[in-house]
Amino acid sequence: MTRWWSQTAGGLPRTFWYLWTATLINRLGSFVAIYLGVYLVSVRGLSPAYAGIVIGLHGAGGAAGGVLGGIIADRWGRRPAMLTGNVAAAAAALALGVSGHPVAIAALTLLLGLCLGVARPAFTATVIDVVGERDRLRALTLNYWAINIGFAVAATVAGLLVRVEPLLLFAINAAVLLGTAALIGLTVPESRPAPVTVAQVARVDAGGLGTVLRDRVFLTFTALTGLAWLCIESSAMLPVALQADGLPASAFGPVIAVNGLMIVLGQLFVPRLIGRFDRSRTVAVAVVVIGAGFALTALADAVWFYALTVGVWTLGEMLMTPSNSALTADLAPAAQRGRYQGVYSLGHAFASFAGPTLGGLVAARFSTDVLWLGLFGLALLVAAGNLAAVRPRARRISALRAAAAPAAPREAAATLA
Repeated sequence: MTRWWSQTAGGLPRTFWYLWTATLINRLGSFVAIYLGVYLVSVRGLSPAYAGIVIGLHGAGGAAGGVLGGIIADRWGRRPAMLTGNVAAAAAALALGVSGHPVAIAALTLLLGLCLGVARPAFTATVIDVVGERDRLRALTLNYWAINIGFAVAATVAGLLVRVEPLLLFAINAAVLLGTAALIGLTVPESRPAPVTVAQVARVDAGGLGTVLRDRVFLTFTALTGLAWLCIESSAMLPVALQADGLPASAFGPVIAVNGLMIVLGQLFVPRLIGRFDRSRTVAVAVVVIGAGFALTALADAVWFYALTVGVWTLGEMLMTPSNSALTADLAPAAQRGRYQGVYSLGHAFASFAGPTLGGLVAARFSTDVLWLGLFGLALLVAAGNLAAVRPRARRISALRAAAAPAAPREAAATLA
């Protein structure tokens, strides 16, 4: 066990562990995003339809903030993006907690999503900056593990807080965001690679998204990732399927809990399982497993069967997520890591909106069984797309490594200085 832990978590730089701790703290206090819908309906007395719009605004703000934060991270640095995003988000969260007017609630929710989005690309870019290429898969897996531990605890604690004093959701969330900013400010140095050529300086100073938007390999990768996450986000329709089978809606809790439990208990074993395989092929296999899990859902008629199907697609999620994160790092030039992370986040933002929305439309127009089988077909198409992209991605990664090789000694010397 000691040897396994050493191979899983050993040898990573101290800065990474500061970032990992910041992730865990941040997610432990992410109460607002989890219970916003419940708060708006049960505490503020707003309609479910309006609550849905407000939650959508939170997602839209996060998507816009991710793109903006990526540009800031590349042009002015990782620390400014992370510190500004977290501090501003703390202020927005606290203001949201004391606001009662529907328009103010909507505006502040949008602002909160924007500020949180600003910090995220810089955070991931910093992890990639400080961890060597050989250890990135392990590091990104550990970070994903921390996210899920924090989410599981936050969901439980938030349920208690909303019954005791709803304002505590926002006050503690704000305090946690300020604590995250303080930890980063005191322990995490600026890691943005210094440009060493005139061309690199020009690209960074331009501060736009042109480099990313002209990168067809990366944009295709982002689109495929978004479609894969659309399958997972469509799991929001599971309560509808449970009720259609005559099962209580309350069964959704233990069924979906399988997802978090598997990730928390098993995610750290994933790097050794997939580390030696090509990442694009790993993603293709993972997406097929995700699709198979949803195909099985069409056959489920008991709580244990639904829990089994969640376990199947969760296994695919566990294989896909770190592989995709590592591919994002591999496909991004060092000088544009922030904006590449920002554009990559749009795939998940799209899925967060489109999964429940399209899933609800298909379930209402046809049935949930049609939805699950349709997701299986979509997963097969996404898997085929990843297999077709193996060679283009390999050429892209080789070209980036070749372009960065001459600059490596100078960058290393600058780091030592």
